[in-house]
Amino acid sequence: MNTTYDATYYAHGTPAERWERAQLFFDAKDYAAAARVLVGLVEAVPEQTGPRLLLARSYYHSAQLWRAETELRTIVERDPVEHYARLMLGRTLQRQGRYEEAESHLRIASALAGDFEQR
Repeated sequence: MNTTYDATYYAHGTPAERWERAQLFFDAKDYAAAARVLVGLVEAVPEQTGPRLLLARSYYHSAQLWRAETELRTIVERDPVEHYARLMLGRTLQRQGRYEEAESHLRIASALAGDFEQR
C-alpha cells in the first residue's frame, strides 16, 4: 500500500469516526492498525484520556513497549489517580524486565482500585 494513501486512510474522518474505527481494529486484534488510527486522533485531542489509553494498549499488545510506556506516563502525569493507566504502566515495565520500577506502579494501581490486603 502506498504510504500516502495509508496515512490518508488512517487519518480519514471525524474524530468520532476515527475513534470508532480504532476500536474496531482493536477489537479485531489488529493492534498495529488501531495504533495508526489513534496516533492522529491523540494529536487532534491530546487532552482526552480515552484515545491515549487505547493507543497505549494498542502499543502494549503489539509489543511496542517503549511507545506504550511513553503514552502511559503522559496519562499518569496528567492524572495520577488513573488506576488503569498505572496498572498498564506497571505491566509494561514488567514486560521490559524493569520489575522494581513496575512494583510501585502496581501497588498504587491496587490501592486506587481498592484492592487492599486483608489482615
